[in-house]
Amino acid sequence: MSILFDENKKLFTLETAHASYQMFVNAYGFLQHLHFGEKLGGGSCEGLQGTGFMSFSPAPDVAGNDYLASPDLTQQEYPVFGSGDYRSHCMAVTFADGGRNPELCYQSHRILTEKPVLEGLPGLHGSCETLEITLRDRWTDLQVVLLYSVFDQYDAIARSARIVNHTGAPVEINAALTACLDFPESGFDLLHFWGRHAMERLVERTPLTHGKICVDSVRGTSSHQQNPFVIVCDHAATEDAGRCWGVSLLYSGNFTACAEVDQAACCRVTMGINPTGFSWHLENGESFQTPEAALVYSGEGLGALSRRYHKLYRRNLCRGEWALKQRPVLINNWEATYFDFDDEKLVSIAKTAADLGVEMLVVDDGWFGNRFDDNRALGDWVVNTEKVRGGMKSLCDRINALGMKLGLWFEPEMISEDSELYRAHPDWCLHVPGRGKSRSRNQLVLDMSRKEVRDHIHDMMHAVLSSANFSYVKWDMNRHLTDVWSAELPAGRQGEVYHRFVLGVYELLERLETEFPHILFEGCSGGGGRFDAGMLYYHPQIWCSDNTDAVERLEIQYGTSFGYPISAVGSHVSACPNHQTGRTTPFHTRGVVAMSGTFGYELDLNKISEEEKEQVRAQVKQYHRLYSLINDGDYYRLLDMTQQKDLSAWEFAAEDGSRALLNIVYAHVRANCPPPMLYLRGLTPDACYRVTDDTGRELGVWTGAVLMYAGMRAPIPQEARAYGQTDYAAFQFELERLS
Repeated sequence: MSILFDENKKLFTLETAHASYQMFVNAYGFLQHLHFGEKLGGGSCEGLQGTGFMSFSPAPDVAGNDYLASPDLTQQEYPVFGSGDYRSHCMAVTFADGGRNPELCYQSHRILTEKPVLEGLPGLHGSCETLEITLRDRWTDLQVVLLYSVFDQYDAIARSARIVNHTGAPVEINAALTACLDFPESGFDLLHFWGRHAMERLVERTPLTHGKICVDSVRGTSSHQQNPFVIVCDHAATEDAGRCWGVSLLYSGNFTACAEVDQAACCRVTMGINPTGFSWHLENGESFQTPEAALVYSGEGLGALSRRYHKLYRRNLCRGEWALKQRPVLINNWEATYFDFDDEKLVSIAKTAADLGVEMLVVDDGWFGNRFDDNRALGDWVVNTEKVRGGMKSLCDRINALGMKLGLWFEPEMISEDSELYRAHPDWCLHVPGRGKSRSRNQLVLDMSRKEVRDHIHDMMHAVLSSANFSYVKWDMNRHLTDVWSAELPAGRQGEVYHRFVLGVYELLERLETEFPHILFEGCSGGGGRFDAGMLYYHPQIWCSDNTDAVERLEIQYGTSFGYPISAVGSHVSACPNHQTGRTTPFHTRGVVAMSGTFGYELDLNKISEEEKEQVRAQVKQYHRLYSLINDGDYYRLLDMTQQKDLSAWEFAAEDGSRALLNIVYAHVRANCPPPMLYLRGLTPDACYRVTDDTGRELGVWTGAVLMYAGMRAPIPQEARAYGQTDYAAFQFELERLS
């Protein structure tokens, strides 16, 4: 049993492989948090909580003058606004009489042997137990059902909340967050992952101080600018030591994550839908389900936390045929041709790619309607037969005849004003009547909260995808939401549109992926603008960033690795000088970086040298040979890129320690500067390992203990000159355990 309940103490304990999550119902019926951290071994934390008396912290009516019971001074499981807890809250509601002070008390609980499916929302899946606790407002029949699903092998708890209205009158939800973690201490750092278009998920580590640190998005998506994933950790936590707690929201819309240190030097972390611009009208008998959050604990540092998320998401979040299946090496024509292509140019690229071992061609933006630039035709998902003569089936048959698969780009949530769709349905875009429209990338946003809009887009996409033997869809979104108003809702319910938009996108994805289960769907939003756990439920891989510069990608992929598996990271070798930065890096280096993801190419292979073509052949063969190690192995960050940006080093190690791959890239070379020592991880200490470089040259045999504890010196950049490299040198070393 991973969920235990002590009836006498009203104590709930959730047990994982290395951690315990504990809460109890106090004497006044309130559900209080006790512990989430190291395993308690059957012990109880009851009686150790609380901060003592503090003025200006009121007691609830039921507690009389017992001010120690103030919600402002005790660790809460699901704090609510208006209860006398003045810290960050998870729920705020307005009752029919205007009151805003619910008082949630324990009513009942159930222990389920499976995980309930959250209707219309992504969620973790797989074998687990689930604790369902029902709280009820003391004064009305408003209920909050808290769900805790225990994935014990990953030290993970999946949390969500469902608000149910049985009050007999409408209720207005003003805030509905998913989860709260209360700590009786505050000596922590917060790691969050900020960025911008073409430079996403950069790591920022900030000590928590009194007050609030909030990271959020109000852009209608999870965004490039912040990510719905944060880590709270000890000040001294490193990759290999220290307590760390991850909070990851399985949601692709507006979110907020808040870390607060209160007057008693306690810490609270909340995560959920951003209440800015949000409200939800709940009629009597209706319910509202919050998105799910995955909480993961590690007492062994940041690296162990990441590896638990990697396995949890790869095995228990991604779904369908492609969740664990080996992905094809692809070539995308975007940076090769942009809008300037026809079927002959595409086939020419594919012929060369097939000869070099590439397995799939992806046709990007420009194949449909009157789409010759980014000013027009979004929404007109009909094949442009001037570009693709003979239609998609003809092109697909020609590509398949080369032994390759064919993929296609869509941007289903968008509409151009210069399009047949807009001319027929100008009211289908998000806009406020009588006011001007905001544009970004020359496009507007379709109102995905409306069923008729989704049905129309579905029918057009279905017709295209049914017309040929497609194997892949790249689902893009190239602007954020503005003018958020829907003709489907009355004035008083416009606060629901942001969330209904996300639910609409999920519904369309679910429908298409059910109809085309053999198609691999890859997510994209101007690169990594919607790289979140919610999208991984529908897209087992996501284009990591529009920035394909290998040196820039080091930092982008480093930050991404903290919460997301390598198998989800779309990463390609692109042309040089790079189209985003103008930087020129060695072809070998571009391959090393791109192999730490879903490997592919983003260039015209007809325009590279014969030497580089031979490198493509070698890279594809190497990626196939190392695929299971890279995608299924344990990932280790060997250097801290927030402190050391000149050199990046990371490792993949098989779970059984039988082999490993060490990757090293120099981003900046300094004169007369000694390279650092690298301490490998994940090896068998008393076994011997043969170490070879990426030319196949054997360097020697050492024990796992020597490589992990004594370490090996990183090669100096000049050593790469033997491979024809100078600046931005890269190295790969393979380790094989000897029997």
